[in-house]
Amino acid sequence: MKTLIVAILSIVFAVSAQFALKKGMSSSEIKAALTEPFGIHSAITVFSDRFVFGGFVLYTLAALVWLKVISTWDVSKAYPLMGLGFVFTVIIGWMIGEQVTAVRAFGVMLICAGVVLVGQS
Repeated sequence: MKTLIVAILSIVFAVSAQFALKKGMSSSEIKAALTEPFGIHSAITVFSDRFVFGGFVLYTLAALVWLKVISTWDVSKAYPLMGLGFVFTVIIGWMIGEQVTAVRAFGVMLICAGVVLVGQS
């Protein structure tokens, strides 16, 4: 059970990273920088944004925590849990006003069923 909690923590970090990156990349400053040919100035603008930088930090934390999970469980058992990231992402996306269609929701339910099946093996 302890490893499951660590795995979920890693997934939460990864999902949080996605939303931080999205927020950063949606800023008007970064959008303006990306209309220019990609170069040093554009890269500095993107990577110095606090949300983009924070997203990379969260991804790093997710990876470090994930190392604990795969040191304990078989990768074939652990990795399907990453499917829970789809669930968390869709729920949070819906909560912040993103459009979640019935087809997308059904797809996430299929992913959940797969995660449960693998978890029971």
